[in-house]
Amino acid sequence: MDDTINFSHQPVMLDECIEGLNIDPSKIYVDGTTGGAGHSREILSRLITGRLICIDKDQDALSVAKSRLGDKPTFVNRDFKEISSILDELKIDRVDGILLDLGVSSYQLDSANRGFSYRFDGPLDMRMDQSQALTAADVVNNYSEHDLKMLLYKFGEESFAPAIARKIVETRKIKPITTTGQLRDIIISCMPKKLQGIGACKKTFQAIRIEVNHELVGLDHALADMINRLNSGGRLVVLTFHSLEDRIVKDVFKRESTDCLCDKSIPVCICGHKASIKLVNRKPTIASEAELLANSRSHSAKLRIIEKL
Repeated sequence: MDDTINFSHQPVMLDECIEGLNIDPSKIYVDGTTGGAGHSREILSRLITGRLICIDKDQDALSVAKSRLGDKPTFVNRDFKEISSILDELKIDRVDGILLDLGVSSYQLDSANRGFSYRFDGPLDMRMDQSQALTAADVVNNYSEHDLKMLLYKFGEESFAPAIARKIVETRKIKPITTTGQLRDIIISCMPKKLQGIGACKKTFQAIRIEVNHELVGLDHALADMINRLNSGGRLVVLTFHSLEDRIVKDVFKRESTDCLCDKSIPVCICGHKASIKLVNRKPTIASEAELLANSRSHSAKLRIIEKL
């Protein structure tokens, strides 16, 4: 694979992420979503005797990361949600920093054969882990009209969900929907004339991608596991790219940075919950004006950072 051509990737808020990790050159760090290794490369450049664990469930991404980073990091072809078992297998009890970039990589979006993008015609796939069975074609051709509608509402916040779901079902009765181009045309046909640009597909493609990859399932538990595996003073840095995942991150961070979770009407705490983290940035950091102009992927990005107590 020619990684320069096939896996170009401009990491979002690179400086802010690295600063947020507060890297000690002798400590252990995890990049849970290695992707094109943009963030990993910067972390690695700051380590002297420390260790970097690079995790990604996309084998293509990990292959490129290996070619770019050499043999210094430890590479793990797994889902970051398995962080506890991954660290157990590596015989690592605690780490000093974890980075999660929850966005889809430029490579995945720009590779027609991966089926993530509505801008290119390709197979309706969308799997980040290509060893899994469920594909976007399975969702589009096998889910009921009701389930498709609810999926588009829930994960895409798509106001035209009923019309799109109905049109998908009508179309697949004639022949299966197997390409991103077919799905794109269906979506656009359901929109009012003034909204019939290619951008009209964004919410539906996002919803199906989230469903295929179970992106939100277990994210809250994974974040809690990561907090648990941090050393005191360790940082968890999370980049989100849509409101659904950001809400989960925000809620977990709020809960774990709060001493008492009891209903406010109860005069004395009975839950016994104690804060395990502090918020490094109380409001999410967003990209600078310069980055917004230079990197289109940064427009919806929010960066949240916590430190283990």
